[in-house]
Amino acid sequence: MHPELVEIADKDGRYAWEAFAFALDALTHTQRMFGKSNPVPGQTAGAEHHVTARELLEGVCDLARQEFGLMAPIVFERWGIRTTGDIGNIIFALIHSSVLFKNENDRREDFDDVFDLTQVMTGDYRIEVEEVGKWGSR
Repeated sequence: MHPELVEIADKDGRYAWEAFAFALDALTHTQRMFGKSNPVPGQTAGAEHHVTARELLEGVCDLARQEFGLMAPIVFERWGIRTTGDIGNIIFALIHSSVLFKNENDRREDFDDVFDLTQVMTGDYRIEVEEVGKWGSR
């Protein structure tokens, strides 16, 4: 458990602390996806670290599919996340708590109504099944 994230979640009151932890993991995942580096602690994040709201939302969905598969929308629902705007609320709560930092172009509104989270997390999901013979023998 992350005491600082629990405190931020309690103060915010809309989302489970796990949603905040996932958002931080998703940021790192997204930076890797888009060839960005993580800033060194205490270092100001520059262009080589920054991802856009859209990129972060894509990274959130990609990591959710990897971590939770078709259960991702249910996990998000349990955490209080229903829309891309909810992800924005979480990110900006982390910014207001000085856990994350934004640049001058970042706006909370950039997260609103970007796409349908459930559709993106599950719409193209494929389960690969190995070819098996009758009665499941190989």
